Amino acid sequence: MPALPTPPAPAPLRFGANHVPSSGWFYSWLDFDADQIARDFDDLVGLGLDHVRIFPVWPWIQPNRSLIRSSAVDDVLTTIDLAAARGLDVCVDLVQGHLSSFDFLPSWVLTHHRRSVFSHPEVRAGLRTYVDTLAGAVATRDNVFALTLGNEVNNLWPANPTTIADSRSWAQELLETARRAAPGLLCLHSLFDDAFYAPDHPFGPADVTTLGDLSTVHSWVFNGVGAIDAPLGPATLTHADYLVELAAAYAAEPGRPVWLQEVGAPLPEIGPESVREFVTGTVDHVAQNPALYGITWWCSHDLDRSLVDFPDREYDLGLFTVDHRRKPVAEALAASIAEHGGPRPEPVARQLIECPVDLVREPERRAEVAPGSDFHRAWVAARIEGPVEIVPPLAWPEPQRAE
Repeated sequence: MPALPTPPAPAPLRFGANHVPSSGWFYSWLDFDADQIARDFDDLVGLGLDHVRIFPVWPWIQPNRSLIRSSAVDDVLTTIDLAAARGLDVCVDLVQGHLSSFDFLPSWVLTHHRRSVFSHPEVRAGLRTYVDTLAGAVATRDNVFALTLGNEVNNLWPANPTTIADSRSWAQELLETARRAAPGLLCLHSLFDDAFYAPDHPFGPADVTTLGDLSTVHSWVFNGVGAIDAPLGPATLTHADYLVELAAAYAAEPGRPVWLQEVGAPLPEIGPESVREFVTGTVDHVAQNPALYGITWWCSHDLDRSLVDFPDREYDLGLFTVDHRRKPVAEALAASIAEHGGPRPEPVARQLIECPVDLVREPERRAEVAPGSDFHRAWVAARIEGPVEIVPPLAWPEPQRAE
C-alpha cells in the first residue's frame, strides 16, 4: 500500500501591529507627512513584526459619492511603499468607518442626506465604486497581502439601520467587488465581538465564519471578561483563544484560519504592573490554537492627550509613546514573537467541549456563550488543564439506539 503523503507543515504565525499614527492620530491623513509615517514604521520593525494594518479614512477619500480624491489614494500608496521599504507587508482596511469610539462617515450619508450605509441602494453603489477604486490601487503593490472591508463596521449600527440579511448582503457585495479589483489578495470582513455575544445584534457569527477568505476576531477584555477574574486570571488570559476557537468551531469549512486581528492591553482592566504577563500569557495561550493565522496588536502608538473626547483607555494602548519610546508592552510582545514566530510545533491533543448552541442557526441564543455564561465558565475551567476544542452540537454523532 503506498504511503500517504505527509501533510504540509502549518505556516508560521504572522505578527503585526495596527498602525495608529504617532503624530495627529488618524487626522494625519488630512495633513499627510511621509517622514512621520516612516519613523513610526522604523519603530515597529525593531520588534520583529512582519506586517501592519492601515486605516485610510473613507470620507476623506470619497467626500462626495461621485468624487474619489486621487491625492488621498496616492497617500495610501505612499504609506504602503514606506512599509515595503522596511520589509513590512500591509493589510488595508477600506471603510473607516469606526475608529476608537468615533464614527467617520461622509456628509452624503448624514443630515438631510441621511441614508443607511448598509441598506440604501445609492450608498451601496457609492461604496462599490470606492472599494473598487481603492482595492484596485493598492493591489498594484506587492507587499499588500490583505484587504478588510472596514474596521469593526458593526459599530456603525444602530446609527445606520440594518438587519442580519442586509448586513450580510452588504458584506457579500463588497467582498465580491474587492476580489474582482484585487485578485490574489485576502479579502476579509471584520466585526467586533457582539457578532458572537449579543442576541439582538444584526451581524451574526456566520458573517465571521463564512464570509471572506478567513475569519477575523477582535479580543478586548473590557467586554466583561475583565470583571470575571483578575487581570491575570484564566478568563482574561484565555479570552483571545476563546474567540479564535469559537470562530474555528463554526467555520464554513474545516481548517478555515482565524486571524486575531486586534488584541490589546486596555486600562484599567490591565494595569501597568500586569501588562507584561498579560501579553505573554495571552500570546502563549492563543498560539497553541491550530486555527490561528496571526496576531496583530492594537496598536502601534499611543494617542496624544492633546486630542480630547476619547475614552480614557484609548490614549495608552500603543506599543510606543507618541515620542517613539518603546513601552513594556512592546518588550513583552517582542519576546513573544521571538518565542512563537518560528516553525510551529505539532498540535497537541485537545480536550473536547460541546457547545449547547448552534450559533450559525440560532444567533438569538448568543448570550449563552458570552463572557460569564455557564458555557464560557466551563470552557475557562477546562482550558486551565490545557488546550480545548469547541464542538458545535451538530458535529456530535447521533446516539445509537438500543436494539
